[in-house]
Amino acid sequence: MTQEIDLYLRKSAITRQRERALTFRAQEQRGRRWADENGYTVRKVWADNLSAYTDTVRPEFDKAIGALLADEVPALWCYAADRFSRKGAGAVIPLLDEGKRIVFDYERLDSADPRDRRDIINRAEEAREYSSLLSHRVRDTKAQQRDEGAWLGAAPYGFEIADKETRKLRHAGTWSNLIRIFEATAEGKSARTIAQELNAEEVPSPDGISWGGSTIHRMIRSPVYEGWQAVSLTRGGRSVPYRDKRGERVSVLAEDVEPVPADLVKRARLAIAGHLPVAPEYQRGKPKHLLSGLLRCASCGGGTAIHGRSYRCYNYTVGKPCAEPASAMRSLIEAYIFEEWLGAVLKADLDDGDPLMIAVAERWVALTKPEETEEHRQALAAVKAAEKALERLAEDRKAGIYDGAMGRFYPRLVSEAEADLVAAENRAAEFGGAVDLTIFDDTDMLYAAWEVADDAMRRDLIRLAIDQVTVTRGFRGKPFVGEERCVITWATPSQG
Repeated sequence: MTQEIDLYLRKSAITRQRERALTFRAQEQRGRRWADENGYTVRKVWADNLSAYTDTVRPEFDKAIGALLADEVPALWCYAADRFSRKGAGAVIPLLDEGKRIVFDYERLDSADPRDRRDIINRAEEAREYSSLLSHRVRDTKAQQRDEGAWLGAAPYGFEIADKETRKLRHAGTWSNLIRIFEATAEGKSARTIAQELNAEEVPSPDGISWGGSTIHRMIRSPVYEGWQAVSLTRGGRSVPYRDKRGERVSVLAEDVEPVPADLVKRARLAIAGHLPVAPEYQRGKPKHLLSGLLRCASCGGGTAIHGRSYRCYNYTVGKPCAEPASAMRSLIEAYIFEEWLGAVLKADLDDGDPLMIAVAERWVALTKPEETEEHRQALAAVKAAEKALERLAEDRKAGIYDGAMGRFYPRLVSEAEADLVAAENRAAEFGGAVDLTIFDDTDMLYAAWEVADDAMRRDLIRLAIDQVTVTRGFRGKPFVGEERCVITWATPSQG
């Protein structure tokens, strides 16, 4: 009766001596031939298409060793010692001490022969030393290439390798798609919406499968689109600009190749960080009636909808539960809210620091000077982003990310982040000049402005001073009394 043996196969792209490492198929054929020649039957074939480096988990190897130690099989065949493990003697001595049979075909070593024990241990140590030396050389080579601005992996989306020697990047045919993604993001379109549009148009994605919001976010955040060499400080973590030995960023772009414009990158990143408002054209519909979106039912807290000639609790109109659904005649409640709005605005005084008039002034500028207001918003957003960058650096240091070699760059990174914050604060301080509020100090002028305004302008004017109106349920036969039925939430200044 023949005994059973398992085969362990591992493939690597690395060549050994002058012989190309055998494929899985070739290794298995060789293992089965050994088994036939030595009276064994192959019970199971284990195979890892992974490196044997010490920091790599090889599930099939672990299972093969487990089966051997558990006496599920009396022997294990492996093509060569460096295919088995590169963790050194520690990987083989426990097996030898347990009397387990391990066969290394290439070296013609067999633990069943006591004379081979020393050679097996020595070969294991040689494999470990070779792995360590190779790893060191690879790291040194990659570090030098990074310092020289070579892009080491596959070209990022929108780029291609310009030269195989320098591995610098240039624009590829997908560059226009990349710019489109940055522009749409900067304008306030969500990553999910952009991904859906690209998929609908069958624009090929970086992975060749489909676009996703996370793909868009990673691209917007990647330093490579600013032209910088990028690395991840932690496995699977965000990309950051690589720093050479002098602590300088390294360009990966070929000569005369331009990155994504800096202002566009900045606006896109502020948008995905949530520091910029969603563009109006990407927001859901605007109110169609004067108080649409402002009224709330006091009973259920839901909004209202026009039903006939009245504003009525929306939940109630669609069959959802509401104990005391609010309802108010449109003409009556609109007239009441307008009179309250008019009185409150004319009474408020900016010179006395009235919070209502400060809020009205802020919103009036946004309404009448949208471009200037948008610049101010972007300046304030840049301040928030710079503050967040400083916080992230502190969090990363606390997490130990800068404990290693990158630690020497931490002071410079903090200095740069603080300089960015100061610049952002100075830019934001440029705004905030005098605002002409004459219209809100003159009753006749304000009435006249209201009379000539169209429906859209009237809605905007009302919202200068009012954030919300809570309405209680009325009773049949009882006239509408605004003071009894409505609670107005007046506008307050923004927090910057």
